[in-house]
Amino acid sequence: MLDPGSSLMGAYGPWVNERVSAKEKEYSFLNDRWSEASDWSREAREVFASHVLLQDLGVPAVKVTEKRIFDGLEIEELTWNLPYGPATRAYFLKPAGATGRIPAILALHDHGANKYFGKQKIAEVGGNVHPMLQNYRKLYYGGRPWANEIARRGYGVLVHDIFPFESRKMLPSGIPGFVVERMMLRPEELRELSPESIGSGSACTAYDVSSNETETEIDRYNAFAGQYESTIAKSLFCAGLTWPGVVLAEDRAALGYLASRTDVDPDRIGCGGLSGGGLRTNYLAGSDSRVRCSVTAGFMTSWADFAMHSAFTHTWMIYIPELPVFMDYQDILSMRAPLPSLVLASDQDPLFSQDEVRRAEAGLVAVYRKAGAPECFRMSHYDGPHQFSVAMQEEAFAWYDRWL
Repeated sequence: MLDPGSSLMGAYGPWVNERVSAKEKEYSFLNDRWSEASDWSREAREVFASHVLLQDLGVPAVKVTEKRIFDGLEIEELTWNLPYGPATRAYFLKPAGATGRIPAILALHDHGANKYFGKQKIAEVGGNVHPMLQNYRKLYYGGRPWANEIARRGYGVLVHDIFPFESRKMLPSGIPGFVVERMMLRPEELRELSPESIGSGSACTAYDVSSNETETEIDRYNAFAGQYESTIAKSLFCAGLTWPGVVLAEDRAALGYLASRTDVDPDRIGCGGLSGGGLRTNYLAGSDSRVRCSVTAGFMTSWADFAMHSAFTHTWMIYIPELPVFMDYQDILSMRAPLPSLVLASDQDPLFSQDEVRRAEAGLVAVYRKAGAPECFRMSHYDGPHQFSVAMQEEAFAWYDRWL
């Protein structure tokens, strides 16, 4: 367990720890009030949806902008509009020559402190690959775009950008210039705002990017995007929204489109991803039974871990106000029990407290056992840092093959 005397909350650690570490929370299936998994899951999902402030975006009208054959795969480049922001761009991949309805995967890209790229981190559709992407894949994915790998094994794979990555990213020039300039100052340079600070309100273009940028320019953009997360989260809260709710709504819209395709079997759809993609998997698979099989890589722990130890290095895409009072973090994924779930963890992952990772695992194992489906959950541990290595991918692909 975490030491409340040495935590992100300092002297306030014991107070926060007491609130977040209560066992058998009301909407955990391990609470004695629940005996039937279906009753618990239905009510738990309602509580989750009410706190994540989930919006229903429906099934988007999708336009195919280009088709090609690449590396043995049929590739479609897609675009669709949501009620807000720039158009979403996506890829659909399947084996060239595939016929009939095939199983499908909604492949969820990571966060990785890199909002310049989204879907391209895990999918390759032809053309030159940016050197930064090549290095990124070597670091986190064993050097390969895993969406292509699973597509070659007989699956249809949809990979889409979400708010605010790649095609959905926010540009600094669209934000008041003085805000961007102030945000990018060193902390010791900050002073209280004055009327003069606001200045002319002219746009700041120093951190803008378009396409074919250098690594230095992309790094500058990602530095801005990382710093701006807190402001985005505050604005969303003020609008009666949460960041995870926005992302989940967009993922559900993509899932609806995938299930509607005439070449996809809607009863054999899985989802998965690493890190931020694992986070998205927990929320989507936990709340939507259209996902028949899930793989979470590099993202399983407890609310106590975030509150006491690791929130400083994680995205605002995680946090759901008040929900930790009702259920622990792992309870979100467990809402899908008895549907199959695989979780992959790295034992040297610096983003999580390993004690809390093991505690979350124990909770998931217990839920699936109580639901009468112990064989439908597995959590595997690997040596190494935060990653979705080739070995981990192979286990994930075998899991999809088993259940889909």
